[in-house]
Amino acid sequence: MKNYFIYITTNPNKEVLYIGITNNLKRRLSEHYENKGKTGTFAGEYYCYNLIYWERFLNAKYAIARETQLKNWSRKKKENLISTMNPNWIFMNHNVFSEGAF
Repeated sequence: MKNYFIYITTNPNKEVLYIGITNNLKRRLSEHYENKGKTGTFAGEYYCYNLIYWERFLNAKYAIARETQLKNWSRKKKENLISTMNPNWIFMNHNVFSEGAF
């Protein structure tokens, strides 16, 4: 069974949001971190490597549809969604990299 994740990352000051999709959340977060500050990618240019929200799917089609939906939302609606899971917008990267996670 394959896992697919939609996720939202932000920069250290929590000013910019990045929404993405992946089948390997650990790898993708590592890539965002390694690209921090690099131009050419939105997440890299704006230092969006801090995970603040994610959802897991078993079907790629549903994950892609959800990613598209979230990208079309207003900033306020995205903020409200993040706050339902993570009210204090705590960076959750350590949860993903802890032993046994995902």
